[in-house]
Amino acid sequence: MNNLLSIDSVSKHFGQFTALNNVSINIPEGSIFGLLGPNGAGKTTLIRIINQITAPDTGKILFNNSALNINHIKEIGYLPEERGLYPKMKIGEQAIYLAQLKGMDRQKAKLELKKWFEKFEISDWWNKKVTELSKGMAQKVQFIVTVLHKPKLLIFDEPFSGFDPINANLIKDEILQLNKDGATVIFSTHRMESVEELCEYIALINKSNKILDGKLDDIKRNFRTNTFEIAVSSNEVQTLKKQLELKYDILEPTFRTIGDNLKMNVKLKSNQNSDDLIKLLNERSKIIHFKEVIPTANEIFINSVEND
Repeated sequence: MNNLLSIDSVSKHFGQFTALNNVSINIPEGSIFGLLGPNGAGKTTLIRIINQITAPDTGKILFNNSALNINHIKEIGYLPEERGLYPKMKIGEQAIYLAQLKGMDRQKAKLELKKWFEKFEISDWWNKKVTELSKGMAQKVQFIVTVLHKPKLLIFDEPFSGFDPINANLIKDEILQLNKDGATVIFSTHRMESVEELCEYIALINKSNKILDGKLDDIKRNFRTNTFEIAVSSNEVQTLKKQLELKYDILEPTFRTIGDNLKMNVKLKSNQNSDDLIKLLNERSKIIHFKEVIPTANEIFINSVEND
C-alpha cells in the first residue's frame, strides 16, 4: 500500500521545550489513521506541521511522494479541536468564503454547500450567524466546510466533541463514507471507543516521542496475554475448579453471563493452548461462554503510556 503521508524524523522545539523528538510515521493511502496520545504529547504540533501552520526544525514530510509544500494545502481538510468560524458572519456566505480559500469556484461551492446543508437538515441556517447556533450546530457547519472541497487528506481533531449521540453517529457515518470514497483520514481523539470503531492503523505519541505505531490488529496481537473468559454449567463444579487451578493460572472473572455456575478468567502458560482447555471443559461441563480477552485500544493506550 502506498503512503499518502510520510513523516520522517521530524523534530520541533519551542525554546527549551521539545514538542516532537525525531518522530517518523507513515499514513497509508486510503486508511483511517488514529493519532493518539495524552494531552501535551505533541499531537497538535504534528498536525500543525502537516497543515504548514508551523515548520519542523529537522526532518521532512512527503505528501503523495512529493515534499510537502504550499500547493498541498488545497488537498488537505482540517477540523481543529478549537473551532474557528467567524461569529458575526452569516453562515452561508462564510462557508462559501472558506471554500474559495481552498480553491473552489463560488458557484460550485454554493451548489455543493446546498447539498450538504440539505443532507444535515440545516438549510434554514444559511442566513443565521454562528452566535445564533449551539456548539453542536456550529460544529456541523465546520465539518461541512472541512470536507466540502473533497481533499485527499482529512484531519479530524476530536470531531465528536460537543455532539449528542445521534449527531456523533451522523458524523461518524460521513467520515466512513468519505474514506470509502477515497479520502485518507487522520483521526485524533481521546475517545478510544471511536478508535476501535474507525481506525485500522494507529500511532501513539507520548512526551514528544512516538512509542507505538502500526496496524491496530497487529498491536492488539502483540499485547495479548493468552487469557480467556470461561463460564460453564457443571454438576462437578468443585472438581472442575480444582483441575483448572492445578493446571492454569486462574484470575477473577471480569464479565457477566447467564446460566453458569462456574466462571473465571483463565490465563494459559506459554506451552499451553486453548484447544486443551476446551477439551477439559467439555469433558466435565457445558460451555456457556468462552472468549479470548483481547486488549482494547484504551488498555493499550494506558499500558503503553504508563510504562513509557
